Amino acid sequence: METDNTIRRLKTVEGHMRGVIRMVEEDAYCIDVIRQIQAIEAALNKVSSRILEDHLNSCVITAVQGNNKKERERVLKEITEVFEMSTKV
Repeated sequence: METDNTIRRLKTVEGHMRGVIRMVEEDAYCIDVIRQIQAIEAALNKVSSRILEDHLNSCVITAVQGNNKKERERVLKEITEVFEMSTKV
């Protein structure tokens, strides 16, 4: 995983989140607040996708190519659970 890049992106999200909190404290226009929240969600989704991609290209490939059936089943179950959680609202 590109840890430095991930941390930089998360710190950017953190800064945006502080900005949204400030907007709410200052009674900013609701639609502007919602748009900023949507931008934060999109940024978090991007970070999540990159982390998942790294995981698929490392841990999952290692498990699938390995001889341990339980480990293969475990990592595949984790991936399924991540996708199931992403569809819940």
